[in-house]
Amino acid sequence: MVIVFLGAGIAALLIYSGTAPAEIQSHYKKEECVKCHAARVKEIATAGKRHKNVPCIGCHPGHPPEVKKPIEPCSKCHQKTRKAHFELTGCLNCHKNPHTPLNITFEGKDACLNCHMLQSELLRDNESKHSLLDCSTCHRVHRMVPQCTQCHNPHSAEMVVADCKKCHKAHMPNVVTYAADIPPKFCGACHVKPFELLGASKVKHHTLACAFCHQAKHKMMPRCQDCHGSPHPAGIMTKFPKCGECHNSAHDLNNWHVAETTDMLEEVPQVQVSSPHAR
Repeated sequence: MVIVFLGAGIAALLIYSGTAPAEIQSHYKKEECVKCHAARVKEIATAGKRHKNVPCIGCHPGHPPEVKKPIEPCSKCHQKTRKAHFELTGCLNCHKNPHTPLNITFEGKDACLNCHMLQSELLRDNESKHSLLDCSTCHRVHRMVPQCTQCHNPHSAEMVVADCKKCHKAHMPNVVTYAADIPPKFCGACHVKPFELLGASKVKHHTLACAFCHQAKHKMMPRCQDCHGSPHPAGIMTKFPKCGECHNSAHDLNNWHVAETTDMLEEVPQVQVSSPHAR
């Protein structure tokens, strides 16, 4: 309960108990406040968000010397029971100016991760260089989602900014995932040799996208048997358990170099056949 004296002299004695009486409300309208606090009134008009709908008297119950504490605590409106974020203390550490409440300044990552808990878990459980950075390194303004190219160069000139997120998630960048329809040229930006070999191949593998075999997860190596089963008699499969021993790389299938072919032929035991004319 606050005793408020209006005007330069003692014009009236009023009781303030949370909701300002009509006399105070009329005395402290924005039209009056702006005469001395023009900058603050302009700030709340341009960037006040929901605070724009709150009259000055909603946060300032009076003006010195009429009241000793002219600023209400944030908890008057932002009550703990409404949202877990409001249980935090030190509101002004991030919301430095209540007249522009979402123009947030923050130092260190703790303040951010109190609200953005999922991002906190991803950074913690998937260690990368991003895990060592303060949130403000990338998010220089609250709710600003930066472009990856702010720090990173794309893998190839063909890639645009939006393409980064098709494989990488900012809070777990080392865990590379992709959709089944990712263009092979995106894979080829890093895996140049396999991409070139597959492009020059004349077998059916040539028509397949990289993600057809390397499904959903980066560095996933499929087994030939996943698609082809056991195409040869058991004896051959036992003697040559690795398909590449005969068929070469999956990206360059059945394309043996001459030197390799000669070496293989030299290893084949030569069968001596007697001439029918020999005596």
